[in-house]
Amino acid sequence: MKFPVRLPAGFPARRSARTAAPIAALVVAVLTATACAPQTSDNSGGTDEKSGTLRVWLFQEVANEPKEKVVEATVDAFEKAHEGTKVEVEYIPVETRAQKIKAAFNDPKSAPDLMEYGNTDTAGYVKDGGLADVTQEFTDWNEAKDTDPTARQSVTVDGKIYGAPFFVGVRALYYRTDVFKELDLEVPKTQSELISTAKEIRQAKPELYGLAVGGAFTYGAMPFVWSNGGEIAEGKGGSYAATIDSAAAQKGIKAYTSLFGDDNCPAAKCASMGGNDTITAFASGKAGMAIGGDFNHQAVEAGSVKGKYAVVPLPGLKSGEIAPAFAGGNNIGVLKSTSHRTLAVDLMKQLASKKTQGELFDAMGFLPTYSDVRADVAKKEPFVEPFVQTLGAGTKFVPASPAWAEIDASLVLPTMFQEIVSGKKDVAAASKDAATKMNAVFSSAG
Repeated sequence: MKFPVRLPAGFPARRSARTAAPIAALVVAVLTATACAPQTSDNSGGTDEKSGTLRVWLFQEVANEPKEKVVEATVDAFEKAHEGTKVEVEYIPVETRAQKIKAAFNDPKSAPDLMEYGNTDTAGYVKDGGLADVTQEFTDWNEAKDTDPTARQSVTVDGKIYGAPFFVGVRALYYRTDVFKELDLEVPKTQSELISTAKEIRQAKPELYGLAVGGAFTYGAMPFVWSNGGEIAEGKGGSYAATIDSAAAQKGIKAYTSLFGDDNCPAAKCASMGGNDTITAFASGKAGMAIGGDFNHQAVEAGSVKGKYAVVPLPGLKSGEIAPAFAGGNNIGVLKSTSHRTLAVDLMKQLASKKTQGELFDAMGFLPTYSDVRADVAKKEPFVEPFVQTLGAGTKFVPASPAWAEIDASLVLPTMFQEIVSGKKDVAAASKDAATKMNAVFSSAG
C-alpha cells in the first residue's frame, strides 16, 4: 500500500480514500487494530434488509476531492437503482483508523456495512470476525474473472473470499536519465548490473547514492529475495513456517545488503531509511536510482528531478527477467455484522467495478486490479507501462496469516537487514534469528 501524508483527523468530507501504497507504513498503522480487535465467533447482522441506510468507510487521501467525486457519482447511481436506499460515506484517516476499526469489531452497531482496508490486513480482520465471506457472490460476479491473480489472493483466506480488490500498487526502478547520459551508462538489465551500476554512479559522483536503499525498506528488499528463489514463509492459513533463512533467501539478502556501504549507500545513513526516505532522496536529486511505486510518481514529479528521470521494471537475475514485486493496494469488504448484506455486496461490486476503477485511475492514479482495464490505462498514460509490465510478470504477497501484522509491526525483517549492514551479525545468523522470531508469532496465531 502507499503512503503520502494524509489530511488530519476530522477533515470534513462527505461521500467517500487511501493510496496504494507502501505498504509497510500502512500495515504498521493498522497493526494496533489487528492486535487489539477481539476474536468473535459470530458478528453477523442476522437480517438482510433490502432498503435503509448503508454506511461506508473509505480512506482519506491527501487530496481527497477527486476521489470523492468518483465515489459520489457511483453512489448516486446506486441509490437511483435501489429505491428507498441511502448511502452515507465517511472518510477516515489511515493513521487513526485502528481504534475506529477496533470499536466497530467490538460493537457491531457502530460498524459500517462496507469498508476499505489495506490488502495485507485481510487475514487479521478475518480472524477477528470482522469481514463477511462473499465467496459465492464474488465468484458469480462476471467482472471478477478479469481480476489480477495476486489481487484476488489478497482477498482470499483459506480458500474463501472476503471482499473485492479496489486497486493495486507495485514498485519499479526509477533512474536519472541525465546522470546515465553524462556517465554513458546503460540501463541495468540484470540484478548484478543494477548493483554494479549503482556503485559506478557512486564512484563517479560521490555526492549521490548510486541506488538509494533502506534497511527499513522491506518491500524494496524483497524483490532481491524473491528473484533469487527465496520466500518469506511457506504454508497457508495460520499454519506458516518462515523460510527467510533458506539458502535461496540468504542469497537475495546478500545481494540487497551488498548495496549498503560507502561504495553506494553508506550504512550509517541508509540503514534506518524506509521506502519514503529513498524516494525523497531520489526526488531531491540525491540518488541516481531508487526503487519506487506508481504511487510515488507525484512526489518525484514535484521534486528537483522532474523531466530528468525514467522508469523501467526492476531487473531480475537474467536479462529480460523482471524481479517479482510486492503487490500492495487496498480492498473493499462487507462487514459480517451488516444487516444489509445484499445491498452491501452490490455496492461493493459497484465501487470495485471496472468502470469505477478506471475513473479512480483518471482521478487519483490508482492502478486497476483488472488486467484488461490496466492495459487500457497504460495506453492513456505511458508512465504506467513499467508498472503494468511488472504486474504482468508476476507479483508476490505477504503470508495470508493474521500473524503477519505482528511480524511487520515488530520490524523483524528491517531488524534483520540492519543487523547485517551494521556488521552485528552475518547473513546466516541474522536470517536464522529472524526466522525464529517469525515462527514464534506464526505459532501463537494458531
